[in-house]
Amino acid sequence: MIFVPIGYTYGASMFEMEKVKGGSPYGAGPYAGDGSRQPSELELEQAFHQGKYIAAITKKLKEQPNFSG
Repeated sequence: MIFVPIGYTYGASMFEMEKVKGGSPYGAGPYAGDGSRQPSELELEQAFHQGKYIAAITKKLKEQPNFSG
């Protein structure tokens, strides 16, 4: 298994400071506290970005002739 962090590929939205939000360069995640809060639209968008990013990296690895995953 290869861990694929999103780094800073999500752009300026990663630095949003006006709203409470989770997530980091390591990956998407909601700020949950006691578990009563639902993910915000920004957190959901970051999770969607991470899914697309991981899929793109996986596709590139699969196309490599010596990849045995």
